[in-house]
Amino acid sequence: MATLLAFDTATERMSIALSAHGRVWTHDGAGGAQASAALIPAIMALLAEAGLSLSQLDAIAFGRGPGAFTGLRTACSVAQGLALGAGKPVLPVDTLLAVAESAREGDVPQTIWAASDARMNEIYAAHYAFDAGRWRTLVPPFLTTAELLNERWGVEAPGVVAGSALAMFRDELRTGAARLVPDAAPSAQAMLPLAQAMWNDGGALDAALAIPLYVRDKVAQTTAEREAARLAKEQAAEPAR
Repeated sequence: MATLLAFDTATERMSIALSAHGRVWTHDGAGGAQASAALIPAIMALLAEAGLSLSQLDAIAFGRGPGAFTGLRTACSVAQGLALGAGKPVLPVDTLLAVAESAREGDVPQTIWAASDARMNEIYAAHYAFDAGRWRTLVPPFLTTAELLNERWGVEAPGVVAGSALAMFRDELRTGAARLVPDAAPSAQAMLPLAQAMWNDGGALDAALAIPLYVRDKVAQTTAEREAARLAKEQAAEPAR
């Protein structure tokens, strides 16, 4: 097994995990705007707790997105800086795949829709299949809405749906009989087996290639767009007369 450092700051939580010599060390803290200042000290503290240095790592894994723009930039820049300084490669992990890994039940074949709140009344979604100990991407990460996801699921009902969108859009998403895992998140601990698989497959990249997966190219809605979205939501919630 490789000695791996993994971290994610794509959500409101900062998550760090370290795997070495058959042991795992973890740290979770506040993300968002605080992650840019707190991530490196937390990483160094976790390494010290494990008695390791950056030079002893085989690779550095990071959540590349999709997710909050500031958080993605933080994770990518820290991964790149640490990897360049230590002369190590990076392992970019899709945050939605980490959500799916968090929701996985055992080693039986299963398919999972990962759906995370993307704000602005939108959802980051992807569809994955797990079989024979490996993940396969059925639908790569994309930006969508509850209405459009419902259309997809009306054609092919989901088996499992995981992620923060379940809570945010609980009155809108039609998940049918799917197993629901609303608390599944892109934790660094879930990233470790994904990073190990990527390492085993020769997927490590030069640190210069540590770039985010944004999916969306718009940071925020205008005031008019926010108001229109609010009115549309209120109207949809009104009982039919």
